[in-house]
Amino acid sequence: MLFKFFINLYWMELQLKRPLAFFDLETTGVNIAVDRIVELCILKVSPGGEEEVLTMRINPGMPIPAESSLFHGIYDEDVKDLPPFRQRAEEVRAFLGDADLAGYNSNKFDVPMLMEEFLRAGVDFSLQGRAFVDVQNIFHQMEQRTLKAAYKFYCDTNLDNAHTAEADVRATYEVLKAQLSRYEGATYEDKHGNLSRPVVNDVPALHKFTNLTNPVDFAGRLVYDEDGDPCINFGKHKGKKVTQVFESEPSYYAWMQNGDFPLYTKKVLEGLWNTFRNNRKEQRDAAATTTDRKKDTPKPQQAKPAQPAKPITSDMLKQLQGKFGK
Repeated sequence: MLFKFFINLYWMELQLKRPLAFFDLETTGVNIAVDRIVELCILKVSPGGEEEVLTMRINPGMPIPAESSLFHGIYDEDVKDLPPFRQRAEEVRAFLGDADLAGYNSNKFDVPMLMEEFLRAGVDFSLQGRAFVDVQNIFHQMEQRTLKAAYKFYCDTNLDNAHTAEADVRATYEVLKAQLSRYEGATYEDKHGNLSRPVVNDVPALHKFTNLTNPVDFAGRLVYDEDGDPCINFGKHKGKKVTQVFESEPSYYAWMQNGDFPLYTKKVLEGLWNTFRNNRKEQRDAAATTTDRKKDTPKPQQAKPAQPAKPITSDMLKQLQGKFGK
């Protein structure tokens, strides 16, 4: 117990410049494009350390599979009389405000799932300018275990009520604070042998360390390459720049838009497609303008070739004699 006391005493408080929202979702399944949220909890921590919690259960509008209910304990009967997400989406958006987002496996699942629900509800929730801290990625890179084990490992306490949204989100918050304490000054070696001290009490730095694949769309179908260009991350075009695929196979865009891909992936892809088409149009317009200028430029006037001298005749000589009086 004495060891636990000193661990609690030494936990770092987060140094925040704006709110950081820890959130967790319980869902009907793990298919981002198909499944729906049944429970949501957000713990928003302000720069001054104040905490606000928003917890809600939601009618997913579809049956909850038995295996999912056994996992999180939420059944059809529990949510049948509750409003759907679209009726509470604006409340969730307002609660999040401009907060950065944090969670456990949130970059791969919770963020894209939440974006799908916002898009279905027609609520504009922008991810631009936000930091994303995935506590699982810190844990997996430094220790490689599960949330329950992480809580035991870092906090020296058993996690009760695991797989309820509020218990999990609070555990995630406590684990992050304990990680900051444990790894303060710790050296990390990446797969290329580069050494760094990445676990620091700074949200943008944690964002950089925990976003492993640098996704464009969070679902991982599109990722940034080393040049910072969006690339396809699956199928026959994996590793190719999106612009290269648009150039060589424009129909691939239509195939993805009509395929079973997350709505947010399609939204991001649409933005890339529009940028690509606008760039192509600007190039064509610039080329056409250059051609028109060439057509409109007047050609320099060429001097008329000199007429050959006429041969001198007897009539010409008579005219000259008459003119000069000789």
